[in-house]
Amino acid sequence: MTTVATVSEGTDSPYALSHLDSLESEAVHIFREVAGEFERPVILFSGGKDSIVMLHLALKAFAPAPVPFALLHVDTGHNFPEVLEYRDRTVARHGLRLHVASVQEYIDAGKLRERPDGTRNPLQTVPLTEAIQQHRFDAVFGGGRRDEEKARAKERVFSLRDEFSQWDPRRQRPELWQLYNGRHAPGEHVRVFPISNWTELDVWQYIEREGIELPEIYFAHEREVFSRSGMWLTAGDWGGPKGDERVEIRQVRYRTVGDMSCTGAVDSDATTLDDVITEIAASRLTERGATRADDKMSEAAMEDRKREGYF
Repeated sequence: MTTVATVSEGTDSPYALSHLDSLESEAVHIFREVAGEFERPVILFSGGKDSIVMLHLALKAFAPAPVPFALLHVDTGHNFPEVLEYRDRTVARHGLRLHVASVQEYIDAGKLRERPDGTRNPLQTVPLTEAIQQHRFDAVFGGGRRDEEKARAKERVFSLRDEFSQWDPRRQRPELWQLYNGRHAPGEHVRVFPISNWTELDVWQYIEREGIELPEIYFAHEREVFSRSGMWLTAGDWGGPKGDERVEIRQVRYRTVGDMSCTGAVDSDATTLDDVITEIAASRLTERGATRADDKMSEAAMEDRKREGYF
């Protein structure tokens, strides 16, 4: 796979890049920069659309050679089965190495406790940070985008984390002219966000252009759901529904994919990529703002978790 430049609309220059080509070129440059600066990078891969696009970009960056990085997934034990199946199939197809950090194993060992609300997304931090320390990863690629949430909007492309994997926004470094500073002390590492400057719409348009396969839950389908805090959650053994919460079958799809206990579906008729792109273009809510209960715990929920080591 190679990057192909296309002529932008409204210009006569044969060397001008389209908007998507510019974003792709920036991300490919970031992957290659990390490969040159760091010894043990890893790609955080959940099987969600952003990490899928990120892996696609990594494959392009190093083709025809294999991706020189392993993948890391923090499995909450409440992940969507369709997404886990996609993850394993993708790893096998490309001959990738996959490390899995299991929240359930930490709970079974008494290192973590279940939350009263049943959600495990906030419990990912300890398995993530210990996996980074255990494997001595010095650069960790994440699929975070600045348009998702205001705490993520503060991130640089290279985000330094201390020896405890904690984030201090005051230690952010300037990144003028796409110059990235990967310097770090022993025990520290850098979180790297190759698609920081992408929007949700960019991601979907790129998926359409590149013909990237996605888990089917990103498209409208019938599912057993129940309403909680204004969101449609998937019924399951994780702790829902409760009390008078009533299960019903609705046609829904997911804009973002995380833990079943905190990721809401949206009512949708979008069964094709064109339908999804039209739906996203008309939306006035970010995907996390509309469908992630873990971001609604407090005004600073994401920033608090980022300071502790979360992505």
